[in-house]
Amino acid sequence: MSAEPAHALSPAAVETVGIIGLGYVGLPLAMALAKSGLRRVVGFDIDPARVAEIAAGGDRTREVDPPVLAAANAAGIFAPTADEQALTDLDVYILTVPTPVDSDKRPDFRPLEGACRTVGSILKRRSATAAPPIVVVESTVYPGVTEDICGPAIEEASGRRAGIDFFLGYSPERINPGDRTHTVDRIMKVVAGQTPEVAERLKLLYGRATTGGIFIARNIRTAEAAKVIENAQRDLNVAFVNEVTMIFGRLGISIYDVLETARTKWNFLDFRPGLVGGHCIGVDPFYLASAAQAAGHEPEIILAGRRINDGMGDYFAGRIAEQCGARQARTLVLGLTFKENLPDLRNSKVADLVQGLRARGHAVDIHDPHADPAQVQANFTLTLLPRLPSADDLDAYDCLVGAVPHDAYRGFTPAHFAALVKPGGLVADIKGMWRSVELPDSFRRWQP
Repeated sequence: MSAEPAHALSPAAVETVGIIGLGYVGLPLAMALAKSGLRRVVGFDIDPARVAEIAAGGDRTREVDPPVLAAANAAGIFAPTADEQALTDLDVYILTVPTPVDSDKRPDFRPLEGACRTVGSILKRRSATAAPPIVVVESTVYPGVTEDICGPAIEEASGRRAGIDFFLGYSPERINPGDRTHTVDRIMKVVAGQTPEVAERLKLLYGRATTGGIFIARNIRTAEAAKVIENAQRDLNVAFVNEVTMIFGRLGISIYDVLETARTKWNFLDFRPGLVGGHCIGVDPFYLASAAQAAGHEPEIILAGRRINDGMGDYFAGRIAEQCGARQARTLVLGLTFKENLPDLRNSKVADLVQGLRARGHAVDIHDPHADPAQVQANFTLTLLPRLPSADDLDAYDCLVGAVPHDAYRGFTPAHFAALVKPGGLVADIKGMWRSVELPDSFRRWQP
């Protein structure tokens, strides 16, 4: 990074913004900014099919309602595109691309570096008289990535200098998929800049998009660190509950009975056991662990929590197989997405449950009303049932597993179980969604 003094930014307000990546984070942010009074918001994605879908008013992630998207398209302020030339000469570029891990659980920066190269190629052709733009990273990273990886990547692709020809910023995404209360236009946004002036401009920009307020972090590394521990903390809390679930299982005590009792205390943290998937919580702790190891510290608690949570699919499979007892049992698993009532399959650990059951001799069928069958096949090489079996089907199941508490499953009545499960069969309720349902007397019930 250049050591030369930073040029002063133009005091002019931000009027044009480019969003790089139109997924769960980028598209809602683009909508919020488009409604904020900006002159132009360009949404760029490398997937032409995704761009065409958005241009037609659709959103497979279900984070943006079709009327909102249609209104933004019709107003002419928001423009989805797969043509990077549309990003030319904008005031701010915001990177909202995935930050996954590789097969060794190490940070995989290829999507982020690709986004940096895209911005760099645009800056390379930028007019010499144009004011320096700000490049903001929203992707979850460990401390130092924005300035030590993204900045140099943009410099290399553009031939321009960070802190002189462009400036860096960081504003961690806080999207909770499916949450219609804590949306991007209502939550407090954290911003940080390469200089105090950058931070102030980002405060003004994001302040137009959210009513939740703006917090300026001390610096970019502090903001990066705050984001990565938000997700790691949640991962560890769930890991604790998952571990005590295993302990109480050996003691013949239901974790749901324990939690029902414990949450009567006013300051008890009410986390539930389960399969920890999704792009954030199941991935981000590895970014923090990688930074710790690079700094010479072995992150014991963080990695222990990840080991526990990553092993829960096989743990539940083992317990269900023990309770079912039948050899070559026919088993129906309900739910495959990582979270209820969403189509999001990223890092779903239900696939581990299915694999564990099959390894123990179960013939497993899977149903999920929200998952896309083509994505299921592509991501997991699994096949979904086209519909939920009914009483008209010839063979009921030895075991029924409630893996994801979709609303479609929460409403099951005794008649549903009678249609799906053989007399004497097992109903395995991983998420405790049927605790209040009276099962037919002939059925066996298991829950953690």
